[in-house]
Amino acid sequence: MTTKLQLNKEEWRNAKGKIAYSMTNDYMFRMVLQSNNNVLKGIISSMMHVPLDTIDAVEIDNPIELGKYIEDKDYVLDIKVKLNDNSIINLEMQVADLGNWQNRSLSYLCRTFENVQKGEDYNSVMPVTHIGFLDYDLFPEEKEFYSKNMLQNVKTGTIYNRNFCLRVLSLNQIELATEEDKKWHVDEWARLFKATTWEELKMIAEKDKVYSEAANSIYEQNSDETVRMMCEARREAIFHEQYVQNKMEKLEKQLAEAALQEQHSQNKMDNLEKQLSQKDSLIEQLQAEIAELKKD
Repeated sequence: MTTKLQLNKEEWRNAKGKIAYSMTNDYMFRMVLQSNNNVLKGIISSMMHVPLDTIDAVEIDNPIELGKYIEDKDYVLDIKVKLNDNSIINLEMQVADLGNWQNRSLSYLCRTFENVQKGEDYNSVMPVTHIGFLDYDLFPEEKEFYSKNMLQNVKTGTIYNRNFCLRVLSLNQIELATEEDKKWHVDEWARLFKATTWEELKMIAEKDKVYSEAANSIYEQNSDETVRMMCEARREAIFHEQYVQNKMEKLEKQLAEAALQEQHSQNKMDNLEKQLSQKDSLIEQLQAEIAELKKD
């Protein structure tokens, strides 16, 4: 049975201390967006760089049922965004680097891109965008706050198809936000997602009504016993996934080091065998020379 407190719309303003489950928890992320259409619109407006008043409607295509166990493979938001035309956007929060984001996000995007109805022309395909909110660097050697990735000709740079796009927001690189990012308030959303205390969240909420609505939704969802239970289950699952990933990486490193050591030992043995062979040849040569001297 769900236990939900009866909340005053402004009650969140009195909250203090640590936020139990912020929006970096993927279940909380989904529940906040599912429960507040204005927040969903605000995020899409910023991330897609489109004016809010051009968004006629947003509809979550795969809403989750409160309290129902969610398989990891289902953890993606398919959102139909009606702008001047129809487009589909996938949003996903990911805080643990499991080493599979490129393939994972591309897999989601390809599945979503296959949206042409039977009998229709391929030019009727709806544009699709996958937006990943990551709390780590996807490419540590090329740190960037918000990137847009598309298929293109590697020689000329010509875009192959503009209906297919991957965007990545690195929540740990807010200081690298460009003027364009700030213009569309992408950095403010990142700070809101990352806020770990109510004091931080309230400072952000003062800047715009939609942030205030987001803060209220976070408070409401944190006040729901079932939501908290599911958030904790997701946190434990992610911790376990990260533990397994780290364990696998450690074992792979140990195997690589063992293989390198074995190769080093083999090289030493090969060198020794080569030296022994050279010595045997030298001995044979000396013995032959001694035999010649004895003949004389």
